[in-house]
Amino acid sequence: VKFVESGGGLGQPGGSLSLSCLASGFPFSTYFMSWYRHAPGIESELVAWISNGRETTEYIDSVVGRFTISRDDAKNTLYLQMNKLKPEDTALYYCNRGAHPSASSVSSSWGQGTPVIVSS
Repeated sequence: VKFVESGGGLGQPGGSLSLSCLASGFPFSTYFMSWYRHAPGIESELVAWISNGRETTEYIDSVVGRFTISRDDAKNTLYLQMNKLKPEDTALYYCNRGAHPSASSVSSSWGQGTPVIVSS
């Protein structure tokens, strides 16, 4: 199992960034997928998840209306569109399987993450 996150960088408050996660080593289309973030000094949190088949998505309250999770099963790729960025979105963003941190489908193999820094 392997995840390669990309697309992070420096964003301005109110701006946008688009993250991607290329997954391999497992049947991507059959798994729920999630984005997590880890900010310095703050416990890692699950930001959003999407079901297999793309029928259901869920977000933490702080990103509702601003972030959109999506997937392209043909490309084994998970996306996170981040709009209306806020400084508190600054974190290292990761993807993984499952819809909950304790789900049995979560892989112990994490990618390197992609950094998002929101600052003017």
